[in-house]
Amino acid sequence: MLRTKIRSLAGVAAITALGLALGASPASAETLREALTRAYNANPTLTGDRARQRAEDENVPIQRARGLPNIGAQANYTENVIQPANAFNAPERSFALQGQIEVPIYQGGAVRNGIRAADKRVDAGRAVLRGTESSIFNSVVAAYMDVIRDEAIVQLNQANVGVLDVNLQATNDRFEVGDLTRTDVAQSQARLAIARSQLQSAEARLIASRERYIQVVGSPPGSLEPPPTLPNLPASPDAAVETALADNPDLLAAQQRREAARFDVGVANATRLPRLSAVSGGQYQNYLGTLGTSIPGISVAQTQHSATVGLQATLPIYQGGGPSAQVRQAQAREAQAIEGQIEVERGVISQTRSAYASWQASNEVITSSETAVSANRLSLEGVRAENSVGTRTILDILNAEQELLNSQVQLVTARRDSYVAGFSLLAAMGHAEARDLGLDGGSLYDPVTNYKRVRNIIWDWGSDPKPEPVATRTVDTPAQNPSVTPLTKQ
Repeated sequence: MLRTKIRSLAGVAAITALGLALGASPASAETLREALTRAYNANPTLTGDRARQRAEDENVPIQRARGLPNIGAQANYTENVIQPANAFNAPERSFALQGQIEVPIYQGGAVRNGIRAADKRVDAGRAVLRGTESSIFNSVVAAYMDVIRDEAIVQLNQANVGVLDVNLQATNDRFEVGDLTRTDVAQSQARLAIARSQLQSAEARLIASRERYIQVVGSPPGSLEPPPTLPNLPASPDAAVETALADNPDLLAAQQRREAARFDVGVANATRLPRLSAVSGGQYQNYLGTLGTSIPGISVAQTQHSATVGLQATLPIYQGGGPSAQVRQAQAREAQAIEGQIEVERGVISQTRSAYASWQASNEVITSSETAVSANRLSLEGVRAENSVGTRTILDILNAEQELLNSQVQLVTARRDSYVAGFSLLAAMGHAEARDLGLDGGSLYDPVTNYKRVRNIIWDWGSDPKPEPVATRTVDTPAQNPSVTPLTKQ
């Protein structure tokens, strides 16, 4: 009867986490798409990078302002508290108002090249924003799959502790009737203690995974549904690299920074070229009735008016070598940008090939682990049957149970690793962003909208509303615990 009881628990120990964690889920379960949508709308890294890009947009009107008219005015009120002894008509006070308009005509190409460089950096910033978005989604997918994996591992370890606890009870009962030795009891006790420590470690990892999920998503994980199949995964590493070289946002950003650096050389060249501006000015002065005259009976005008219109040309002749130093500096930075593009390209190729290899390896591990789980399940049944006729020891049963648990954990881990590696591969190829994933939750953020809004603003007194937080805080989320739904028989 005791042997029958032990044998009946083999099915519990053989349940894989995959069947529970990646099987059918309740209708109210949380999906990966919902987690990605929440992160897309409220992750502080992503919302902060959008603000950075809006700041980058403003460099275009800043550069354009250098080529637009400059209008200024100056007012002065003067009290002459001490009059010179020989100044017979010095006024006691005066008020003066001056105005000037300067219209740049030719700036040596500085304005044109400055605007072009700013535009290229805006394009680079948009690519960086795409990369940030992809990186956040990669973190969300990893956190999502970590929770699923660690919940399954906790469930498996809980089931294993339950089986070993019953094994120990049965071993004690058989020892009492003289069927087993004290050594068998000690082995069962030791294996149960190890299983409980493994369960505690698994629970700690589950808590850490849930807290990481809160960090990247912004809310605690509920009951997580299995993730959808990843689309458009490449057939070969060469195909993946070809796509990555065309679409990877980090590489596109490096290309745009290189172009911006080329225009910076033109800006530096302008420092040694002539500049021409149209200048107009006017002056009004009022002595406020205090301007006298040394000739009795003759009054003088108390106000004066003047206006000027002309051209102002600046021809640099010698500036101490500063312009040539600026040009050489800009050329060196262009060279740095060229090398930086190659560096990023190398990294993209390496990242893409490595992600492809990890994805393929994980798929192979899944196949091997599924075979191992099936074989270890049969092995455990066989060892239990052989123990019932006295050809196997308690230690053999304990070892078979541990091997089954190890293969189940390896299978769950391999499925997590395969999905995360596949998503990382899509990210390296530049196909892991909101526009690729079809996220719900409203319209997607378009950085071009803000660029179009601010590009042609020439009014000095414009501003945006006071910044307010967009990302959600997690200070009010409860501390996570390792509670999971216990495994049940399939």
